[in-house]
Amino acid sequence: MSKVIKETIEADGISIQVYSEDYKNDFISLTDIAKKREGEYPGYVIQNWMRAKSTISFIGLWERLHNEDK
Repeated sequence: MSKVIKETIEADGISIQVYSEDYKNDFISLTDIAKKREGEYPGYVIQNWMRAKSTISFIGLWERLHNEDK
C-alpha cells in the first residue's frame, strides 16, 4: 500500500486539502470547498449538492465512462 500524500491548495481565500496516493488519483476535500459557502455547517451544502439532478446525471455519466465493464 502506498503512502497517502496530503497537500493544500489555496483558492478564493480558502485552503483546500488534496489527497493523493500515486499522483494519478487525487481526491479533493468537498468539505473544505463547502466551508466557503457555509462555514459552520458545510455538510448542508454537500447534502444539497448531492441531491441535485445535475449532480446525479454527472455521477451516472462518470460511472458509465469509467466503469465500462460493470
